[in-house]
Amino acid sequence: MSSPLSSQYAALLSAAARTEPHVAGALHCLILRTLPHPPPTYLLNHLLTAYGKAGRHARARRVFDAMPHPNLFTYNALLSTLAHARLLNDMEALFASMTQRDIVSYNAVIAGFSGCGSHARAVRVYHALLQADSSVRPSRITMSAMVLAASTLGDRALGRQFHCQTLRLGFGANPFVGSPLVDMYAKMGLVGDAKRVFDEVEGKNVVMYNTMITGLLRCKMVEEARQLFEVMTDRDSITWTTMVTGFTQNGLESEALDIFRRMRFQGIAIDQYTFGSILTACGAISALEQGKQIHAYIIRTCYDDNVFVGSALVDMYSKCRSIKLAETVFRRMKCKNIISWTALIVGYGQNGCSEEAVRVFSEMQRDGIDPDDYTLGSVISSCANLASLEEGAQFHCLALVSGLMPYITVSNALVTLYGKCGSIEDAHRLFDEMSFHDQVSWTALVSGYAQYGKAKETIDLFEKMLAKGVKPDGVTFIGVLSACSRAGFVEKGRSYFHSMQKDHGIVPIDDHYTCMIDLYSRSGKLKEAEEFIKQMPVHPDAIGWGTLLSACRLRGDMEIGKWAAENLLEIDPQNPASYVLLCSMHAAKGQWNEVAQLRRGMRDRQVKKEPGCSWIKYKNKVHIFSADDQSHPCSKGIYEKLEWLNSKMLEEGYKPDVSSVLHDVADTDKVHMVSHHSEKLAIAFGLIFVPQEMPIRIVKNLRVCVDCHNATKFISKITGRDILVRDAVRFHKFSNGVCSCGDFW
Repeated sequence: MSSPLSSQYAALLSAAARTEPHVAGALHCLILRTLPHPPPTYLLNHLLTAYGKAGRHARARRVFDAMPHPNLFTYNALLSTLAHARLLNDMEALFASMTQRDIVSYNAVIAGFSGCGSHARAVRVYHALLQADSSVRPSRITMSAMVLAASTLGDRALGRQFHCQTLRLGFGANPFVGSPLVDMYAKMGLVGDAKRVFDEVEGKNVVMYNTMITGLLRCKMVEEARQLFEVMTDRDSITWTTMVTGFTQNGLESEALDIFRRMRFQGIAIDQYTFGSILTACGAISALEQGKQIHAYIIRTCYDDNVFVGSALVDMYSKCRSIKLAETVFRRMKCKNIISWTALIVGYGQNGCSEEAVRVFSEMQRDGIDPDDYTLGSVISSCANLASLEEGAQFHCLALVSGLMPYITVSNALVTLYGKCGSIEDAHRLFDEMSFHDQVSWTALVSGYAQYGKAKETIDLFEKMLAKGVKPDGVTFIGVLSACSRAGFVEKGRSYFHSMQKDHGIVPIDDHYTCMIDLYSRSGKLKEAEEFIKQMPVHPDAIGWGTLLSACRLRGDMEIGKWAAENLLEIDPQNPASYVLLCSMHAAKGQWNEVAQLRRGMRDRQVKKEPGCSWIKYKNKVHIFSADDQSHPCSKGIYEKLEWLNSKMLEEGYKPDVSSVLHDVADTDKVHMVSHHSEKLAIAFGLIFVPQEMPIRIVKNLRVCVDCHNATKFISKITGRDILVRDAVRFHKFSNGVCSCGDFW
């Protein structure tokens, strides 16, 4: 009677192990109550296996320890249980105690080590297998695991050895081993070997095709992947998702959208990974309308609550410059993780909303989410954009406390922060403390010195970067060219521009051309700037024409100035720079009728000049000033301080420069206008409230005008204070009557 009952229990345990492993305990109680003790070994083996698959390794071990006659199957079952539970020491000890082993035993231990990332130990077990009894022969499962181990270790020689052994064992045409071989060779960049393995495998299944397509796309062989995809007769959702992801990663976002449309048309099931990839494609090409349509489809398929998809939506809307929609999606997400928060923080930073990025980061911390290196690096970058040294320093402390300082993303962001905030010494000190420098590290420091006006240091650092074998990118050259421009190094700048294309294969963009226009213009070589523009393969952008026009105003070159203004108006009719700079040129010559005509043109076209403003941060509060601003609560004291400064500056030989006043009024009125510019009001506030031992840090939305630049030099000498001004172009550090820019502003 017990034998049929034992068989029934064995069948139930076998079924439970596959479908409902949690019922193993109830069946165990029935076995103890209804069967003689001890139950048959084969039945206890089923019980041990069921406990193992249920993840109850302690109970599995107790069953094993109580068995009077364990056999090889028993040991293998417990080995598998310990391997899945990642109890490697127990697994290894049990394996060592076994007097008899078969290939299942070895495979269990190999799987245990591989599952925990100990691939080198898995390889050692394989070598022990080869040295064991010749009756134990590697199986296709063994060889598949070994190929995966070699792939993960990135060991080409080891991978080729396993491939040779696979062929000798007769598994060369087996898709179960062929698929990881294709994947291994593709990951190692040996796509030719991957294709040969693929061609030799018989009875290729969809997994094999998917692996080959993934390998081709990884090696940027897009057309080959497309051809293989088209000849497939049996495609699953992974095939389609692989194509969508591969096209996106290879910069073929429009093709990725086409594949996605075909996928939907054929009724293929779409999962979170497909949605994530296609949303990335939409974000990359700012395909907002397509992104909205996919969002609607996501809602219909009930994936809108998926945290992975939600994060991808936030990222997509951010990249499409729809930050409000990104925030709406984020706020509606029921479950948020570090990726979700980071997507919104980065999105705010990318859309020029740096203050909101800092605010959301603080909200994330209050929500109990700890930042990772990418999140912290992103919020530090936002502080850099705000030139907020105070908050940036707090995040520097957080990086130290949280242990994220060694991450290069954080260190690079801090180097950029201190560089953009005018603390170039701190930026360089941090750079020197880094154990590893990549292209971004060098570029951050080069750009920091360039923005600070230290041309010689910028060039020396760039040459050191090249000597270290670090390849510069386009951003690095923008820093170097701008440094040459501000220092008047025309020949050196021209040499770097040609080297950028010839030696480094970097195709110039608008910013590089603008740097070259600025290089010639600042040095008074306006004819050369004109010739350079005429030889450019593309027309300058608005900034390029504005740079030339600004130089024409300073040099009084009306002919080239009009040419620049006409071109600027043609490409950007609403840009006020062309009107303002031309007005300034005519005003300097006393041509007030022309000034009035230009002003009427601005009114008719509803073009408005951006009002200049300056701001200073004090005790976590930003104080903003505009010209003749009397709205500040401390206005009385600020204007009194400014009047005192004006009298002291006049005693020191200061002469107001009224060239920026574009009104036909008396000189005394012009002097009054320039004396109350926003920068001077902000500096007066700083002199009153910022402690003597601290520098005064001002940020402007426009470039520093000639008069404010001269006045600030006098103020720094009179008061003995260091004044740092970050304008729309660069940093100026005023100390004891001298500016760091060397007056190349």
